[in-house]
Amino acid sequence: MLGKGEFGRIRDYLAPLALDGAFDLTDDAATINPEPGCELVITTDTVVEGVHYIGDEQPEQIASKLLRVNLSDLAAMGGVPRAYTLNMTLPRDVKDAWVKAFCQGLADQQSNFGIGLLGGDSVLSPGPATFSATLFGEVPVGQAIRREGASPGDYIFVSGTIGDGALGLLAAKGKLVALDEVNARLLTERYRTPEPRIALGLALRGNATAGTDISDGLLADISHIADVSNVGAIVELAKVPLSSGGEFALKAEPLLWKNIVTGGDDYELVFTGTENLAEKVKSSRVPITCIGRIIAGDGVQLLNEQKKSLHIDVSGYRHG
Repeated sequence: MLGKGEFGRIRDYLAPLALDGAFDLTDDAATINPEPGCELVITTDTVVEGVHYIGDEQPEQIASKLLRVNLSDLAAMGGVPRAYTLNMTLPRDVKDAWVKAFCQGLADQQSNFGIGLLGGDSVLSPGPATFSATLFGEVPVGQAIRREGASPGDYIFVSGTIGDGALGLLAAKGKLVALDEVNARLLTERYRTPEPRIALGLALRGNATAGTDISDGLLADISHIADVSNVGAIVELAKVPLSSGGEFALKAEPLLWKNIVTGGDDYELVFTGTENLAEKVKSSRVPITCIGRIIAGDGVQLLNEQKKSLHIDVSGYRHG
């Protein structure tokens, strides 16, 4: 049982995180106003112990991942992060020190990304720890990047490196036995602390024709773009960028390429546009790689180095 109780937690741990419009969390709701000429971009995600994180992480790491996976959604739509609400379902035996450390993790991410808390709710439960955050961002009216908009002739780009999330989960569970300690640590960190590409999302406004973040898996998220844009897509496996850890793991276990393109949890951006799109957004200083192209038709084709189609389930992660 928590020593401070619900209102003590709010007073001591959560109220210091609140924005001005949250009124120190003393009211039933909060207010938020976008800047003139902007509209709100809103997203929500939940992380559950044993599903979205292993359970051996430090509370600060859990808080970080909760906010960062939501921030990635804002980045995908070109949004500037502003604020968030938080719902916590905590085990009955959780200690005050754990909650304090979790809130310190929230404070660290607020400082990193310029956001603040608007409110939320907390309950105790006999079940696993569960956290939900709703993020609020803003974007100039009509400039949000959507999954719809890709056209035949567009090129497909990704940020950063792909597969680190899925491989990092395997590394964290000790399932990549051939991986050296340094690469195992790097991949695990990528799984536990994704990097939302906020600056790239801002640069893509008005330049990308469509986009989303890679949470369900590279092929699955490209499929989401293709489906709503009523087009097909071709992805070349050899062009998918890998980290040093990803390259090491793939060399040791060649069949891991399936995990890399379907595993999810990368929280990089995948987007479409003209051939010179990378040049247009270089101000973001985020590495960008062209991995394929949009075609007429439907579905996503994955090609090997011989340009032969690889048969693989592109559905990616499903929530149920």
